[in-house]
Amino acid sequence: MSVDLRRRYDEGTRREAVALFENGLGYGPAARKLGIPKDTVREWLFTYRAMGLKGLLSMGSKQARYTFEQKCDAARAVVDHGVAISDAMAAYGIASRSPLQNWCAAYRAGGTEALRAKPKGRPKGSGSKTPASRSREQELEDRVRKLEAENAYLKKLGALRAEETLRTGSRPRW
Repeated sequence: MSVDLRRRYDEGTRREAVALFENGLGYGPAARKLGIPKDTVREWLFTYRAMGLKGLLSMGSKQARYTFEQKCDAARAVVDHGVAISDAMAAYGIASRSPLQNWCAAYRAGGTEALRAKPKGRPKGSGSKTPASRSREQELEDRVRKLEAENAYLKKLGALRAEETLRTGSRPRW
């Protein structure tokens, strides 16, 4: 049986946390009252402020996808215009703080192009060449190059052994 490890706390615990937030408690006192780690409750508070109760309750059930434009706009707002991360999360509908922080770091390092999605997997042309696409002459040239490299390696090894013999007066144990 598969268990979703991303979702540890049930909906009731999250609702209790929201009630504590609305009563004026911060994430520290709320975490102590619920017996949950402070970092978890702090993330809940950020998500609650940005997405509301519905966003907090659905947190962890489905991974959100954001467009290139959303990423650029949110990162620009935080980095260039000095908007607080929690305010940017609320304005752009970002459910978690960590992706926004990653986008801001990438935006600072490489601009908007750093936020563009990168292709996944192996590139199309990276497979080995089929034997039919190479001529017999090319195959023989490759074989000659390989044998020449092997020959040079063996000559160098012989020279190193001879040098070791001259230096120590005994044959090396390689």
